[in-house]
Amino acid sequence: MQVKIKKMSPKIGQEVKFPHYATSGSAGIDLSACIDEPMVLKPGEIQKIPTGIAVQIPTPEYGGFVFPRSGLSSKHGINLVNCVGVIDSDYTGEILCPLQNNGSQIYTIQPGERVAQLVFMPIVQVELVLVEELVETGRGTGGFGSTGKN
Repeated sequence: MQVKIKKMSPKIGQEVKFPHYATSGSAGIDLSACIDEPMVLKPGEIQKIPTGIAVQIPTPEYGGFVFPRSGLSSKHGINLVNCVGVIDSDYTGEILCPLQNNGSQIYTIQPGERVAQLVFMPIVQVELVLVEELVETGRGTGGFGSTGKN
């Protein structure tokens, strides 16, 4: 599948790498901070980080999903505040990454630093049918922790 990408900043391909898969087995395309100067992220603070790009997903049968980078999360507590960002096929604006510092130390985001990853996945749009009752299952309404220890 081809996905069109638009530069929203002249920095893309210059000071900020063009989005790409880091390895042949990568599931996500690296997204980098398209910022002019280092940005300080204090513990508990949230900042929207521009990526300098927009994409056009060709069909509603696919969506783009922005995930945190595992290294930033595990080493520094830097995550996406919404956990996973969803890019609908009809959204063509700049991809922004709302990062939150869940760590205990100040973290400085550098211009061009990889801050998130973009994964494309299939989407199924369903038809909702209103009913009075749902079919009984073995689990039923058992929720959190109902299938075993924690």
